Amino acid sequence: MDIIKPELGLVFWSLVTFIILLIVLRKFAWKPILGAVEEREEGIKTALASAEGARREMENLKADNERILQEARNERESMLKEAREMKNKMIADAKEEAQAQADKMITQAQEAIVTEKKVAMAELKSHVAGLSLDIAEKVVRNELSNKDKQLELVESMLGEAKLN
Repeated sequence: MDIIKPELGLVFWSLVTFIILLIVLRKFAWKPILGAVEEREEGIKTALASAEGARREMENLKADNERILQEARNERESMLKEAREMKNKMIADAKEEAQAQADKMITQAQEAIVTEKKVAMAELKSHVAGLSLDIAEKVVRNELSNKDKQLELVESMLGEAKLN
């Protein structure tokens, strides 16, 4: 294997071309590339600072949310307690009102029963009186239909009248 040795002129021109390329790259490419890298670095630092600020703000918001949530829980508990008390009061009031109405209805029913009883008794007395009159009329007719019985009745009545 033969190693090929480059000629001195080729090495010189390669070196000159490389140096010119370095100078051109330094003048036109190196500064914009470094500027872009620095700008990118600043952007990353700014983004990291913003992220840190956002993280702190999120922690603050989380703490605020926890506080608000605890307040909401406390308020909910107080509202539930108040609602339970109101429900119990409404139930007690309804029971009292129902009992009062039941007592009133019982009193009215008892009064109605007494009134109906009085009316029934009056009707019964009237009916018994009517029946008694009908019976007496029939007995008297029967007694007065016979002449002997009429005389006997008149004498007995006169006898009673004398005694009184």
